[in-house]
Amino acid sequence: MSIKLLEVNKYFFAPTENIVMERGEGIYLWDSTGKRYIDCAAATFNLSLGYSNQEVLEAVAEQADKLVHITSSYMSEPVAKLVEKLVEVTPKSLTKIHLKVSGGSTANEGAIKMAQFYNKKSGVISLFRSHVGQTIYTMNASGLGFRRQPFASLGNSGIVHVPPAYCYRCFYNQKPCSCGMLCAERIEEFIKYAGNDSISSMIVEPILGNGDNIVPPKEYFVKLRELADKHHFTLIFDEIQTGIGRTGKMFAADYFGVEPDIMTIAKGLGGTGFQIAAIATKEEYADMDSHYHSFTYGSNSLASAAGVKTLEIITRPGFLDNVTLVGNYIIRRLNEMKEKYSFIGDVRGVGLMIGFEIVDEKGEESLELTTQIKNIAFENGLIMRTSRYGIGNVLKIRPALILTLEQAKEICEILEYTFDQIEVH
Repeated sequence: MSIKLLEVNKYFFAPTENIVMERGEGIYLWDSTGKRYIDCAAATFNLSLGYSNQEVLEAVAEQADKLVHITSSYMSEPVAKLVEKLVEVTPKSLTKIHLKVSGGSTANEGAIKMAQFYNKKSGVISLFRSHVGQTIYTMNASGLGFRRQPFASLGNSGIVHVPPAYCYRCFYNQKPCSCGMLCAERIEEFIKYAGNDSISSMIVEPILGNGDNIVPPKEYFVKLRELADKHHFTLIFDEIQTGIGRTGKMFAADYFGVEPDIMTIAKGLGGTGFQIAAIATKEEYADMDSHYHSFTYGSNSLASAAGVKTLEIITRPGFLDNVTLVGNYIIRRLNEMKEKYSFIGDVRGVGLMIGFEIVDEKGEESLELTTQIKNIAFENGLIMRTSRYGIGNVLKIRPALILTLEQAKEICEILEYTFDQIEVH
């Protein structure tokens, strides 16, 4: 069976690994040989409740008996419930929900459109290393230039890229204790000179997901809020990866204590793998007609039912507290390992959005060793992903949010066993 499946791989546009995964439960995956893996990537960081969450599957099955999909011109019960729940859990000023999007990329592009429609300006600020999305426009907004190299003739449509608040490798060669948040202060010059005072919005992942799991100081977001208010641009939080409990708060905006003007939500909202996305905005951004940004599978009834049940589970007493507890445990263990293994350069994270840098003896990025660790960890039953589409030096730990303390200990034990197998030359 598995051999036949692998033969089909030759027809794939992007061939997969020569491994057939047969089933998943919670944080675990089993391949066709019966080998069990702990998935530290929660698939594509989207299985907030892990594989095959029964409560979500039952909610979807119940909805499937009634209505699978309907045009978004009409209301359905799960869509109404999801909108109501999202207004309840997002920051107080975000009172409008746009569900007619089908993924994180289209949510981010829609947020930028809303800002441009509202303030009649076109420029966009994005961060070095940011992901933003996979559409042509969001790839242009991405802070990883190699992603748009084959499509350079399309231009960047007034997008300005600025350095992130990357304290471990500060762009401005500063130290956190004395930098004065230069990474935020200098954005004013980008606005004036690179943006020609026509900046419509700034889109920022509160924690850079694909871009090396960079966690800025909380003061950074206070400065961004001040800049947005001063220069009258829209502050967009891309919470595709950080949202829905990943940081131990419902949203990273809650963790950092700053409210954006627009927030995008996807990935974890589907709970156990259902495709759902949303844009949450302040009232004034809701005047844009839906025909400017509306997709066939937006507001899907099945996915909305999954989203409603996912939010119900994550808002239960103690759920987010456990995310913080197990996340802090893993970070503490990694910092202990950092003292033991010289190739761990930095450990950073919030909740269960954790990353650690792999470096050589000079403290420089070691991509080769990063890949080696990832591969050995896989052989040891631990699925991990590296940053920047596999060419970065940060290993990411983002398992399902249902992780228990015992499972967190198991992850750390496998990691330490893996590190012991590494030969540093």
